Amino acid sequence: MTAAGEAGKAGGTASGEAGGTAPIRVLVCDDQVLIRTGLATIIDAQPDLEVAGECGDGQAAVDLAGRLRPDVVVMDVRMPVLDGIEATRRLAGAGVPHPVKVLVVTTFNLDEYVYEALRAGASGFLLKDAPPDRLLHGIRTVATGAALLDPEVTRQLVGRYAARIRPADGGSPHGVPLTPRELEVLRLIADGLSNGEIAAALVLSPETVKTFVSRILAKLGLRDRVQAVVYAYRQGLVT
Repeated sequence: MTAAGEAGKAGGTASGEAGGTAPIRVLVCDDQVLIRTGLATIIDAQPDLEVAGECGDGQAAVDLAGRLRPDVVVMDVRMPVLDGIEATRRLAGAGVPHPVKVLVVTTFNLDEYVYEALRAGASGFLLKDAPPDRLLHGIRTVATGAALLDPEVTRQLVGRYAARIRPADGGSPHGVPLTPRELEVLRLIADGLSNGEIAAALVLSPETVKTFVSRILAKLGLRDRVQAVVYAYRQGLVT
């Protein structure tokens, strides 16, 4: 994106704040111009979303995010200069002082990267062939601090790499500092169930499930549901 384009976006953000609730600012990073332009067009058409910038490689994403401070970065995986996994690690990984929320986009033939993206600090992932409304929902979800895990994709992709996620000794649930009910909820999170589905499965209210999820994350020192899934597999709580 040009300096003029960035300046225009900055001005648009300021006026948006003056007129009411500030829009969610999104940085779009994809090395394919047509895809990047399409994503930006879809995002900018929403009244509550705004494209803060665009770029075509991971290093540019890191640099632009440092200057523009977007709320969410929509990140491709395979890109020149710096791939999306390493860029995600630099933006949202462990030890980053001011992490940025990253939504990784991938395709099934690149699913070997999904686990690495989650470990790098991504708040979620979507398939590139997802419909526009799912992309928009994903951006809004990640912006709130929640994680985006499509249940079916979670089962197929994270489950496939369970052996890589678990420690060599297979882990043991006995060392997990959770109550039996919290362990039950964690296992269902790892299986890709939403709060509503967990509530139905355990005959609980959605509010109670939300409380359980918050308690689990706090006890384990985890940032979101994505990290909870990885943790569950590492501990051998799910197969």
